[in-house]
Amino acid sequence: MNKKWAAKRLTINLTSSEAEKLEKYCSTTGRPATDVIRELIRSLRTEETQNTD
Repeated sequence: MNKKWAAKRLTINLTSSEAEKLEKYCSTTGRPATDVIRELIRSLRTEETQNTD
């Protein structure tokens, strides 16, 4: 495994509608689910980012 991504492995449970929505989005955009989920996590506002606004 690439050490760059070896920091943390995460397993998530999705409802069937959530999984379907993610699969449809990935199919439409041609992007892998891992990239989509990483981007969503990076877009989350944290206390740290709220203080810099």
